[in-house]
Amino acid sequence: MDSYDIPESTPSASSRPEDYFVGATPLQKRLESVRKQTSFIPTPPRRKIPQCSQLQEDVDPQKVAFLLHKQWTLYSLTPLYKFSYSNLKQYSRLLNAFIVAEKQKGLAVEVGEDFNIKVIFSTLLGMKGTQRDPEAFLVQGLILSPRLKYSGTILAYCNLCLLGSSDPSTFAFKVAGTGACHHTWILSKSQLPSENREGKVLWTGWFCCIFGDSLLETVSEDFTCLPLFLANGAESNTAIIGTWFQKTFDCYFSPLAINAFNLSWMAAMWTACKVDHYVGTTEFLWSVPCSPQSLDISYAIHPEDAKALWDSIHKTPGEVTQEEVDLFMDCLYSHFHRHFKIHLSATRLVRVSTSVASAHTDGKIKILCHKYLIGVLAYLTELAVFQIE
Repeated sequence: MDSYDIPESTPSASSRPEDYFVGATPLQKRLESVRKQTSFIPTPPRRKIPQCSQLQEDVDPQKVAFLLHKQWTLYSLTPLYKFSYSNLKQYSRLLNAFIVAEKQKGLAVEVGEDFNIKVIFSTLLGMKGTQRDPEAFLVQGLILSPRLKYSGTILAYCNLCLLGSSDPSTFAFKVAGTGACHHTWILSKSQLPSENREGKVLWTGWFCCIFGDSLLETVSEDFTCLPLFLANGAESNTAIIGTWFQKTFDCYFSPLAINAFNLSWMAAMWTACKVDHYVGTTEFLWSVPCSPQSLDISYAIHPEDAKALWDSIHKTPGEVTQEEVDLFMDCLYSHFHRHFKIHLSATRLVRVSTSVASAHTDGKIKILCHKYLIGVLAYLTELAVFQIE
């Protein structure tokens, strides 16, 4: 590994992502007016390094595996009013009916008139940072195969066999003068083997709150705080499902962007994590503003080299400080300039990829390591709560 020049670190400014809300009610607008009058919340100067194996004992390994290696779009979500975990089946039916109604209006994605969409709500047990955090829950939209309808038609099947051959599932009677038995069995269409109706997943979204104490302390018992929402699927489906949640629970969604400042924190914290097996290189993507279109610069580093760089500047056991994040990124800039004579200080960091997770400034995240799932979600929850407040 090359030696790194460590230039004098410069302070980084945090810019809050611009909020916008879809279909806000008068009550929501008043709440937003009050929020704008609150004081600015500074970014913590230090954070804990994500720890592995923080999943609760009752977590479902299959559901955890389902959440990994998918690209999720991030949203912040205000508290849900009068939401109840005991009504998940009822919510499934109501949301399913809403999607059907929107489809009839031509607003939903058409999947063919012979197909049906089924919505399923389910809890993600154990997906929490503390016992106080509300349970996470998953919403899925499935495309089902065509349903076989019973038409009243009776289908009769028959054959001839020698006497002595019997089948308890059929009716048998002797055919005169032939020494044979005539077997007949009758099936209605509803008894025929049906096609597998569990089709492909059309859309998935999940709601969670990991170490969300700062928000939980500010709301009443009528509200359920699940500030982080992650969606995978067509944006049109996300918009329809989000509209139903906003109308039903008096909440609203806001896209959660990740600015370059927070990407730098992610790069440092995820590099600091101890990973048993590296799944790829540590990669950074910078965007260079130029005309007629922007230019992207990709910089890949062997993960062991990135970890060695981090270990050389890390001084606070178990924590990451703002000074260490700045120093880590400055070392990368200096190393890149030494080899390619390009100053990255004039660019904008737009994506970070490590063996723990990858994140993009447009609010896209892909979690790769189940051991640090809770740690990644904890930081995303912090960003979501900050945007809401």
